[in-house]
Amino acid sequence: MNTERPWRVAVLGPGGVGGLVGALLARAGHDVIFLGGPETARVVREHGMRVRSGLFGDFTAKAKADTELREPVDLCLVTVKQNALGAAVDRVSPAALGDGLVVPLLNGIEHPAALRARYRPELVVPGVIRVASTRDAPGSVVHGSPFVEIDLASAATPSDRVAALAATLGEAGVQTAIRADEDAMLWGKLFFLAPFALLSTRQRCPIGELRTTHRAELTDLVTEIAALSRASGVPADVAAALRFYDAFPPEAKSSMQRDAEAGRPLELDAIGGALLRIAERHAVPMPLTERLVADLAPLGDGAAAGAVG
Repeated sequence: MNTERPWRVAVLGPGGVGGLVGALLARAGHDVIFLGGPETARVVREHGMRVRSGLFGDFTAKAKADTELREPVDLCLVTVKQNALGAAVDRVSPAALGDGLVVPLLNGIEHPAALRARYRPELVVPGVIRVASTRDAPGSVVHGSPFVEIDLASAATPSDRVAALAATLGEAGVQTAIRADEDAMLWGKLFFLAPFALLSTRQRCPIGELRTTHRAELTDLVTEIAALSRASGVPADVAAALRFYDAFPPEAKSSMQRDAEAGRPLELDAIGGALLRIAERHAVPMPLTERLVADLAPLGDGAAAGAVG
């Protein structure tokens, strides 16, 4: 990878996360192409990617856009929802990718294996992102958090390439860290994300109500998922998770809850389904998780939020 010139970056999924990170890289001088549907590609080609952010200010990043990748890149950020991953990767063939790194910033824990089955395993650098950013229209994102933080797993990829990637993201304004333990990194996010996502969506309430009115159920769910994390070889701290939720602004909602309210498909299988599959392999009972996944199943394909009674 040539680090003396701007990076060639593809962003597969120009939504809240991909739109923001891609726009930051474009603003930093890198050659960015957003890959999405025809309408999104048209809007970005004609008007650029618009960002409204308290941290970075409001700006519009000029970038390329297309419905598929047609030439090699140095980096492909995969920022679609996991339930759309199978169809989305058709936009990026292994031949078109070349030697570019593939960095998924998805919820869940099973997607790295799927991407390594499609691309050369050493090119896949799993990451997790902590940010509140939402697409409010094609080619437009609203960044609401006072931070953008990415962790990258380094074990399976040459360290110099991961270090160069981290430096490039950092220079663009994304606080980036390198983690040696991929499983711990992925479980670390899933452990905090899953209880919030599943329970806030089921109870149809923000975190403030969840951690007060439904605190006993929240504690039980965190405890249940912590047991599964430990069975998978990754320590989990129940008290730390509850402190994390207590620090959230009371009006905060999970992305799954927002998807349910908007009638969009949920990442239910990527989060709840993954937990249940792992639990089956380790023979760990997960009755509360099973019930929540079953209750939310009618919304999995984007049914009306009121369908959960």
